[in-house]
Amino acid sequence: MKKKHFTLGATLMAATLVLAGCGNGGASETSSEDYELANVEFPVQEDVTLHLMTNSSPLAPSDPNDKLIFQRLEEETGVHIEWNNIVDDYAEQRNLAIAAGDLPDGMFNSAASDQELLSWAEDGVIIPVNDLVDEYMPNLKAIYEEYPEYKALATAPDGNMYSFPWIEELGEGKESIHTVNGMAWINVEWLDNLGLEMPQTTDELMTVLEAFKNEDPNGNGEADEIPLSFIDSPGNEDFKILMAAFGGDGDNDNHLVVNNDQTLNFTADDEAYREGIEYFSELYQKGLIDREAFEHEWNAYVSKGNDHRYGVYFTWDKANITGFNDSYDVLPVLEGPNGDKKITRTNNYGFHRGRFVVTSANQNLELTAKWVDKMYEPLQSIQNNWGTYGDEEQQNIFELGTNENGDPMLQHKDLEGAAPGELRQRTEASGPLAVLDEYYGVYTTSPDDAQWRLDLMHEHYLDFIENDYNYPQVFMNNEDSARADQILADLNPYINQKRAEWIIGGITDEEWGTYLEELERLNLSELMEIYERNYEQYMSNTEE
Repeated sequence: MKKKHFTLGATLMAATLVLAGCGNGGASETSSEDYELANVEFPVQEDVTLHLMTNSSPLAPSDPNDKLIFQRLEEETGVHIEWNNIVDDYAEQRNLAIAAGDLPDGMFNSAASDQELLSWAEDGVIIPVNDLVDEYMPNLKAIYEEYPEYKALATAPDGNMYSFPWIEELGEGKESIHTVNGMAWINVEWLDNLGLEMPQTTDELMTVLEAFKNEDPNGNGEADEIPLSFIDSPGNEDFKILMAAFGGDGDNDNHLVVNNDQTLNFTADDEAYREGIEYFSELYQKGLIDREAFEHEWNAYVSKGNDHRYGVYFTWDKANITGFNDSYDVLPVLEGPNGDKKITRTNNYGFHRGRFVVTSANQNLELTAKWVDKMYEPLQSIQNNWGTYGDEEQQNIFELGTNENGDPMLQHKDLEGAAPGELRQRTEASGPLAVLDEYYGVYTTSPDDAQWRLDLMHEHYLDFIENDYNYPQVFMNNEDSARADQILADLNPYINQKRAEWIIGGITDEEWGTYLEELERLNLSELMEIYERNYEQYMSNTEE
């Protein structure tokens, strides 16, 4: 990597274009690394190298240039990439290099948090990229113009963009695949064995779970069935998807909902939230909840799922837990005791801000920007995101075909039993990219597993999602971000602790009142003010 020794502070910006490149063993000759190329067109005729830091999966080649994706990129652009690929302890090794002033030209898959982006910018480690986007990056600029919400998400509170993002859409708006996290799956074989109908209400679910517990639905003569199980932590294996049946706004991992009038509501202090917990407490007292649910680790959860011991459980895709078979199906949206029948929208986005940053050591800004902009070409983004085609040494995610207009189209192949996640890790580039919803059917097909899940969401859930908005990944300033993290470090563990205690032991009016008081003592109101202030700023930015 190039070495750039600097004094911390924002004084480096004026020197960005005149920084010295790395030496050549004391030789006096120069190369394109020693001056800034102008009017760059690919493939470049000069002998040019960019020095990039990255990280990748242990399953992938240690040298990213051994991936066909990057070999094709070098052939198309004429730009050679010298990689410093850090597999283990990436964040630590990355930060040590920064502290030593040993900067590459850029960081691909930089894994930068918002606070890191802002502190690196303040210390002169990275540079703003606004002008690079405007002048040299027509692909990304067009995306920002068509989807101003992404430009708003990429823009720091000071008005600068300090990174290039990863964007992955599948389904638009509240029809996005990210709208629902963990889905509820029910053992339909057990229903058939006991002659039971699919439950449609929370009361009917309780009746079904009692039958699962008491009537030996697997027929082995042992009481080894687990009527309902989950992993008691935020994520896809929690039971929050059922909470909306009890009224109010239900619940999600952030306990935060955007109402249709664009006001915000914190869900974990609602009376409906309490009613939902009381329902699960009743299930627990009847022995219908897995006693290990509050201490589950992933492997134990999967192991019992592989043995089909669950009556109802929760996860993103049943193939991960009980296998892709007909033993389990989606539990329908249940009607609650007050007639409520809905699903709470998550705050998930297929967006990550810090996928590529340009450092202050970079002398070839135009070249770098144009090289990164190639990542936002549709066919390139799709390969970066999943993997490639035509690799004679590696199994391929795609084959290259044509769409109905005769234009090139990447078509997902039958993987013949190969794990798509592992294959993706071996062959993808990741990094900055954009896979937009409009690309499906034009530049690529939808992955079979994702399309299957989307179809299930349409069939079972989307008619019951009332929220038109969710809370975006707003780019807070350092002060708000640090304060929000500080509050959440105390608030979330307390909420999770009390929920588990109440499910196991029940809840009284006095305990509920004490809980509400403690939420305020833990600065819930201040947290909501931070959320509201940043949401209003984000909405203002998208309207500009």
